Amino acid sequence: MRSYIKIIALTMVCLLGQSCKKYLDIVPDNVATLDYTFRNRNETEDYLFTCYSTMQHLNEVVKSPGFVYSTEIVYTNPTDFHFFEESGFNLPKGLQTASGPSLNYWDGDGGHGIPAIYQAIRRCNIMLENIDKPIDLSESEKKRWIAETKFLKAFYHYYLIRMYGPIVLIKDNNPIDASADAIKRKRSSVDEGFSYVLSLMDEAIPDLPAAIENQTLEYGRITKFIAMAFKAEIMATQASPLFNGNPDYAGFKDKDGKNLFSTTYDETLWKKAANACKEAIMECEAQGLQLYNKVPAASVGNVSDKMKEVLKLQGLITDRWEQNPELIWALNYGFPYQNFTVPRFTSAATGLASSAPSNFSVPIGTTDLYYTDNGVPINEDKTWDYSNRYNLQVAGDADASYIKSGYTTVKLHFRRERRFYANIGFDGGVWFGNGKINESDAYYIQARGPEALAGPKSLYATNATAYWPKKLANYLTVYDNVFTTADYKLPLIRLAGLYLLYAETLNEAEGPSAEVYTYIDKVRARAGLKGVQEAWSLYAKNAAKPNSKDGLRQIIHQERRIELCFEGQSGWDLRRWKELQDVLSKPVQGWNIYESNPVNFYRPQTVYQPVFSIRDYLWPISTNSIIINDNLTQNPYW
Repeated sequence: MRSYIKIIALTMVCLLGQSCKKYLDIVPDNVATLDYTFRNRNETEDYLFTCYSTMQHLNEVVKSPGFVYSTEIVYTNPTDFHFFEESGFNLPKGLQTASGPSLNYWDGDGGHGIPAIYQAIRRCNIMLENIDKPIDLSESEKKRWIAETKFLKAFYHYYLIRMYGPIVLIKDNNPIDASADAIKRKRSSVDEGFSYVLSLMDEAIPDLPAAIENQTLEYGRITKFIAMAFKAEIMATQASPLFNGNPDYAGFKDKDGKNLFSTTYDETLWKKAANACKEAIMECEAQGLQLYNKVPAASVGNVSDKMKEVLKLQGLITDRWEQNPELIWALNYGFPYQNFTVPRFTSAATGLASSAPSNFSVPIGTTDLYYTDNGVPINEDKTWDYSNRYNLQVAGDADASYIKSGYTTVKLHFRRERRFYANIGFDGGVWFGNGKINESDAYYIQARGPEALAGPKSLYATNATAYWPKKLANYLTVYDNVFTTADYKLPLIRLAGLYLLYAETLNEAEGPSAEVYTYIDKVRARAGLKGVQEAWSLYAKNAAKPNSKDGLRQIIHQERRIELCFEGQSGWDLRRWKELQDVLSKPVQGWNIYESNPVNFYRPQTVYQPVFSIRDYLWPISTNSIIINDNLTQNPYW
């Protein structure tokens, strides 16, 4: 893509000084300026990139509902101005209000870096209205750019639907002489919203390129397989309990008495979503996509086979896009918060605590999701000592690839699946990388008490739970006397996620089948686990659990939460499944971080009690917007 500075400049031309607080400001401002903007191919391509620009902002994880609302990671330092003002980490604490919504993507909040999605839709409409003007634009490029713009328009509408349910659909911009009443548009029903979004996707997909040919200039632009995978996600969301016959919204009408939510369950939506998933999988695989299964080549010296398997799992999101055959879609924004995810390993690192606070904290509840080494939940494995999981144990040589030999930690950290060791940093846990290339030299985390290198240092540099999201740290990133970042792009869609989405939708449509097990087991095999049926029959207290639709649903949901942990997916999944309320009914807990003695350290402490109710499944529309547009009604329970 062109330079970011140019995108900003063009975006400002597009907005022409209009405040992002104005409700659905979709009247063209200056026709002469638009004629200039679309005078030739190059200028028009620049405008296409402004249509993309808002999507890049929506992937900034601290402002993504999918990332901050799941409590997979908590951030507990409200006096840090940057995150207190701009992020959504306070949302699980019950601080959302209709008068001042957090992450207000409906109106936008320029002061906190929150874009107005409706302005992005407006830009897409302007693009489609003016695409015939450049005289030097080839017909093939024109078709592609129209398809990309329709995809973006669908993406923006869908983002709003996920947050707000029934939304105002902006199929066309208002004419320049539109009356004030015409601008005050009404919300469409949820079913109408999904139908419109999917119609845009169907129009876009045939004219999108099969793959990106010019990788240097065009990575991040939409391809056919990206759009097909995203369409499958949209259809799975439509079929899910939040939107498919949800009784919580019975009687939710607009001011004219129109039902905005259908309370009739449509079981055929799951089958349609399953078909879309399978078609997307076939297209992805036809383009050469496959599960990532390689040891990163850079800066890896003498390591054991166990460590190689851990590194394979670490690399599947932090490896470079062009080297990752599993990555369906990521955005160019990247993940700029590794200084919040890497613990301190050296005395020199403690001097950087204010700029690299390493305080993205993983609650115990998140770590409990990960299976035992037998591939079943820790509370279901009949061979694993769940009742004594908080007892102390000393690591031996057999554990040395995962836990520092001779180190005292809790039994909870032993005999866990590989993804636990690849994704979670914990007291005593081995951390390969950080400038070390041999396993024998690898660092390990020392987190007990203020004197420990990774332990609490100040209000700004304290990990509240003594668990770190290791998955989000590139092993080539170094935290020592300076913080040197090895960048990567956080995935939006991976092939493993698409496999599990297919398994989920097919199970909901037809119940357990060989096809469902096959696609779950593809993901489990990469993690070194036996297939679902075999693992449960050998090790689980309830061996028959995978044989029923309800039991397999629970397994698939947990599998998705493990596989996609920290990737900004679980918050959306838990919301569409209507399971977020259950998750946030439990206290966020960590270890007793100010204690140095392991006996005292390993005592669960409550960091805070989340607050969540039925109303929080949908975002409130700001009170100000409802006053300005008297055709709007507030979402239920707000």
